[in-house]
Amino acid sequence: MTLDKNLIAEAAAWRRDFHRYPELLFDVDRTAARVADLLCSFGCDEVATGIGRSGVVAVIRGKTAPACRTIGIRADMDALPILEATGLPYASSSEGKMHACGHDGHTAILLGAVKHFAATRAFPGTLIAIFQPAEEGGGGAKVMAEDGLFERFGIEEVYALHNLPGMDIGTFALSRGVMLAASDRFDIKILGKGGHAAWPHETIDPIPIATYLVSALQTIVSRNVDPVDPVVLSITSIHAGDAYNVIPSEVALKGTVRTLSNASRDQVESRIRAIASSVATAFGAAAELDYRRGYPPTVNHPVQARFLGDAAARVVGDPAVQREMTPVMGAEDFSYMLQARPGAFIFMGNGMTAPLHHPAYDFNDDAIPVGIALWIDLMTRERN
Repeated sequence: MTLDKNLIAEAAAWRRDFHRYPELLFDVDRTAARVADLLCSFGCDEVATGIGRSGVVAVIRGKTAPACRTIGIRADMDALPILEATGLPYASSSEGKMHACGHDGHTAILLGAVKHFAATRAFPGTLIAIFQPAEEGGGGAKVMAEDGLFERFGIEEVYALHNLPGMDIGTFALSRGVMLAASDRFDIKILGKGGHAAWPHETIDPIPIATYLVSALQTIVSRNVDPVDPVVLSITSIHAGDAYNVIPSEVALKGTVRTLSNASRDQVESRIRAIASSVATAFGAAAELDYRRGYPPTVNHPVQARFLGDAAARVVGDPAVQREMTPVMGAEDFSYMLQARPGAFIFMGNGMTAPLHHPAYDFNDDAIPVGIALWIDLMTRERN
């Protein structure tokens, strides 16, 4: 597919503008306003703002049958609280914020596809372009769905892409089932009895209890979970005390759990509760657990995964499309949209760039025409 060079150049310029002005979570006022202004200038049939607090939705109706087919395509708009270290001319102008996950590129790609469709109308049915806030931890997809996104716009299927460093430009990867993990967080507080470090026998020292607990929690993955069902349990923070000669009264631990199945998700949470309580009790202490479930697993629907994989293959050639990729233990709130409607999620190569969520990361503009072509093909082709 040959795309208009002017459209590709425009999309790259939009992308770099978004990159220069990153915004976090739902506070994407400038980005959303810029997206809405562009959509209106394209001549979309409808542009709605404030969906799911700060999301933007555009409606573009095609001129060929079947007119009843209504497809949603999502792009995320928010950035991350990371200090950028790229040194690029269009680097972040907001210290401590940067587009370190490529959402600037995802937004520019969908805008490019919308501009093409608004001008040509050469596709069957209706395109609903969804520009979502707060993918990075805010669950913006869930908030948009709860705000009536799918019912209001009559969306029948929904799709999304995400760039992936380490994959060559012009390659794609997806699966017919689970793509990404559920992401949960937990805090454990071990409550002991503090005192002078010279008289440890008069205390209930929570620090050695914490070390036993960390080791015990690792047995959940190695001894409780089916070894062919991937699970990650990581303790990512331990904090206790501030002095050399004082045994603290409590220790605080933080961690994350990543699972691909609901059965393992339930099992791991149950075992964390049991182990934390029993280990603390064995040493005469107590444990408090705050376990918070985050995004569910991202699970593609097989039929829609085939449609999306076929579109990718027509754009880059079948050998460049991995159709049964190994699931990734990262998480993605597009999972909520896939719970609401059939659809699929696909990874698109970003080349050999810095990894996602890294201060030196930058979306590769060479991927823009590949992404635009994917959405054009997906919307244009009749379904078999």
